[in-house]
Formats: sequence, structure tokens, C-alpha cells
Amino acid sequence: MDIKEGQLDDPRVLALLETHVSRARAETAPGKAHALDVSGLNTPDIRFFTLWDNETLLGCGALKTLSPGHGEVKSMHTAEAHRGLGAGSRILKHMIDQARAMGLTRLSLETGTWPYFHPAYRVYLRHGFVDCPPFADYKADPDRRFMTLDLSVPLPDRNRS
Repeated sequence: MDIKEGQLDDPRVLALLETHVSRARAETAPGKAHALDVSGLNTPDIRFFTLWDNETLLGCGALKTLSPGHGEVKSMHTAEAHRGLGAGSRILKHMIDQARAMGLTRLSLETGTWPYFHPAYRVYLRHGFVDCPPFADYKADPDRRFMTLDLSVPLPDRNRS
């Protein structure tokens, strides 16, 4: 498996992002989905990553810089056919490693509380994320869950697979 940065012009990536945005909107109440489409991801403060098995796109994720020490995980999505096989963990681990390499000391995320988002929540927990108050411009909302990871604390290998 290979992780590539960029790829926002690849039709397979565009299709996966469209699925991501559509599903996020379908699985949440109107106006509650915060999934970024390609225009939202194509900004200087965001690094976008894709995970491939040869020519098969397995998933994607983005790392947004919020401040010099704080980043946000955005647009994590694993292709339906590859869920439960470790693709999400692989791309999340890569983004955590990239955040550390960038000198970030904190990595946060926002996700939904609906059942559709529960598998992702479990992945985040396995990688050391913990629930936290809203960050950046987010507001408290019972339909949203906020999580953060202190990047200055190394995780045991068993939690990083």
C-alpha cells in the first residue's frame, strides 16, 4: 500500500470525495455535515493524502493546520469495500506522523454522533484521541463529537496499527 499526497485532480479521488460528502450529508441532520469537498480541500493550509493498493483507491484524509502547534483531521473516508481492513488506521497513522514531523503538538477532529460515525470514533480512540471541548470555530452541539490527541506523548505500538 502506498500513501500519496495531493491527487485532487484524479477522477477516482474526486468520486471518493463526492461519496464522502454525500454520505456525510445523508447520515446527519441538515446543515450538520462538515465534510470538505475538493474546493474546501484545495487550500494552502491543508495537506491531502490518499491510500492506494496498486491502482485501487482505499481511502483519503486531510491534515489542516489551525495554528503553529495545532492541526485538524479532515475528510477521513475509507472506500466502502475496504472498511474494517485497516485502511482508515493506516491513513490516520500517516497523518499523525506527518503532524509530528510538521512540529504540531496537538491534533484535533470533529465527527458526528450518529451510528454511521461510530466505527470512525473507535478508530480514533485506538489511536489515542480523547473527547474534548469544541476547538477552533466549532460550537458545542449534541450532534457533534470533538476529539484531540496530544502529539507530545508517544503512543504504544499496539495503539498505532
